[in-house]
Amino acid sequence: MSNQMNKNNYVLIMAGGVGSRFWPVSRIEHPKQFIDFFGVGKTLIQSTYERFLNICPPENIFIVTNENYVDLVKTQIPGLHDNQILAEPINRNTAPCVAYGSMKIAELNPEATIIVAPSDHTISNLKGFVASLEQSLVAARENDCLITLGIKPSRPDTSYGYIQYVDSALISDESICKVKLFTEKPNLELAKSFVQSGDFLWNAGIYIWSVKAINDAFSKHLPDMYDIFNLGSSLYGTSEEKNFISNAYQQCTNISIDLAILEKADNVYVLPTDFGWSDLGTWASIYDVADKDYVGNAVMPAEQVMMFDSSNCIVNVPEDKLVILQGLHDYIVIESNNTLLICPRTEEHSVKQIVADVKSNFGQRFI
Repeated sequence: MSNQMNKNNYVLIMAGGVGSRFWPVSRIEHPKQFIDFFGVGKTLIQSTYERFLNICPPENIFIVTNENYVDLVKTQIPGLHDNQILAEPINRNTAPCVAYGSMKIAELNPEATIIVAPSDHTISNLKGFVASLEQSLVAARENDCLITLGIKPSRPDTSYGYIQYVDSALISDESICKVKLFTEKPNLELAKSFVQSGDFLWNAGIYIWSVKAINDAFSKHLPDMYDIFNLGSSLYGTSEEKNFISNAYQQCTNISIDLAILEKADNVYVLPTDFGWSDLGTWASIYDVADKDYVGNAVMPAEQVMMFDSSNCIVNVPEDKLVILQGLHDYIVIESNNTLLICPRTEEHSVKQIVADVKSNFGQRFI
């Protein structure tokens, strides 16, 4: 990729979530994107940022996050300029943060092509990931279209949204196919039929488009939000930006980019990919990608944990604590912030409800 093209590549990393499924490790004041789950010396957002340095210059990477996490972002990615951190005053799902980021980048460079990606995914095949993105960037630059990356499903997973695609493809790149349908997380029977049919992909939530294409899509499918952020176009990058955004977000609908734009637009395409992706949405997904011993235990960190007659457990405890587990199979054992959670792996969907109950019993103290 030529250097000039490279300068037109931008990345918008979405890092505003609270990660309540990973409680008690993930807390409201220190959510999962800022945590090093695997003991590799890098948090999820640091790994994501480093991954994108293969795509564009560091000054072209923008991070959108809640204003409460701005200091965490600065601490973990010290090279960022203040102008590269987009602070959201309130959480309003993904459509407003994409609208804000796209308008801001459009002011800097109307020729920009943007990758929008979450801050908390893992990728095991970096080379394949970069190749897929570079291919998509070229296609997005040459065509008036919105591109999403679809992951070839390896199992009938019910925790992902799916994308159905058809044979018609971009003329400039026949491996990028037209999207027929976005579908929410299915039940197991439906997920099995999706995988068997061969024309469904997991929705990775990674998008590639030119600023012109995405801003046109907002103008057409979500004109109210387009108008809200377009009003401030002359204020982006100035001392007035923060105040403007604070008012703008109060007026925004709480809606995802998928629902607001991608499910409505008729120029949405998908590139089927396979680069060892996980969205780390649940402890089960952490377990899937973590190193495990010969009986399937994933222990992080493992120095002072002793397992007897125990298998297929995920254990995440403080380094200074000695933990002994006897006769435990298929369990999640998590200790953090003076809180201990022990839960069967099959019941992890109840963690969100547990967090709600803890909040109603103890207030914010343990949340």
